[in-house]
Amino acid sequence: MTPPRLQAQGLAFSYTPDSPQVLDPLDLDLQPGSFVGLLGPNGSGKSTLLKLLAGVLRPVQGRVHLGGEDMSRIPRGRLASTLAFVPQDVQVWLPFTCREVVAMGRYVHRSGLGLLDSGHDEVVRRCMADTGVADLAERRITEVSGGEAQRVRIAQALAQEAGILVLDEPTSHLDISFQVEVMDLLSRLNRTRGLTILAALHDLNLASLYCDRLIALRQGHVLRDGPPAEVLEPTLLQDLFGVQVEVQSGPGRRPRIFLVPTEDRKA
Repeated sequence: MTPPRLQAQGLAFSYTPDSPQVLDPLDLDLQPGSFVGLLGPNGSGKSTLLKLLAGVLRPVQGRVHLGGEDMSRIPRGRLASTLAFVPQDVQVWLPFTCREVVAMGRYVHRSGLGLLDSGHDEVVRRCMADTGVADLAERRITEVSGGEAQRVRIAQALAQEAGILVLDEPTSHLDISFQVEVMDLLSRLNRTRGLTILAALHDLNLASLYCDRLIALRQGHVLRDGPPAEVLEPTLLQDLFGVQVEVQSGPGRRPRIFLVPTEDRKA
């Protein structure tokens, strides 16, 4: 089934009535089946925007529409079966097994009596197999590596059987091999299942390699929105991050970013 279209119109947010707006009024349109990367420095509003788009926060101005319907009017259970959110750095301190953690994603499909039928077990097994964590089923989530835990969390989101996956820095604190594993997984889900994926990313080269569209956010407003070649250009990146970079053509003609050290800039 094709995921619904996710749109934001005039979206603005502040955490208290007296505090400055974290997001200025902005518009956003995510086409079904796209793989979109959200870029920007710390404090630019990336996490806030993702939480608004996922329905975790409510805007102070503007609306989020899912399939043309105002998200604020969608029942939480139906929303969770349409859009799954993987937040940043969620710590699970209770020693659930990885299977139990993934099965928590099925709670949105409980019957009126709060029960899950036997078919849900097969969904959990499939999601764990798809994310490469089937062999961790009986391991405690508190005993696996960071990369393994991240894949378990993605498997939990997939168990919701939602067509849209929103992730806040899914590769943070992972070494390069696990970063590639997670991005390969998301790319495969995007291609084979047609999932719409929106992910906040810090690694510009990973964003360039995997995403078909990038959105650069600065101080709560969209600085640039387009394919990687249009967003990852030296002037914009210096404006966005305050660093000088060189951009070369990489695999598949996608931009490859090289940081210019301060010493070289003075030479």
